[in-house]
Amino acid sequence: GIQEKAVFGDLDDPSNKLRDVLFYHRAIRAYWSGYTERCYYYSEKYMSISWQEVRFMKVQMEFYHGLNSIKKLRVRNKKHVKKGTEVLRNSISVMRNAAAHSDWNYANKLCLLVAEQQSLYCDHLNAIKLYDASIESARKSGFIHEQG
Repeated sequence: GIQEKAVFGDLDDPSNKLRDVLFYHRAIRAYWSGYTERCYYYSEKYMSISWQEVRFMKVQMEFYHGLNSIKKLRVRNKKHVKKGTEVLRNSISVMRNAAAHSDWNYANKLCLLVAEQQSLYCDHLNAIKLYDASIESARKSGFIHEQG
């Protein structure tokens, strides 16, 4: 609304870096609040931004965008299947690349995304192995809050 414009400026202006941060935080907040559609909306807005400066935030957003897409794919919304599958595939690819550069920080997230994908495709035995690998990787890296 009006107050938002006063604080963040024009949210339609591509040069407004505050809008980028706003989209990021709104997507994360919506994810943890259970608002799947809202998270998807702000993730898409954020992912459409070409960022060179803050690669970490883009990688983190890709992780949450992938997890959120899994939520939408579980509902079996035909409208979302093609886009959601594409988002999930891209998120896994980004996490693979991130884990190759920083295994301790991203391996558990990669395993979790792939486990969720396997679960979605009803490959439960592989999913269980990957969930366990994600938990072990988080434990090994000291990420207590991500150990399941």
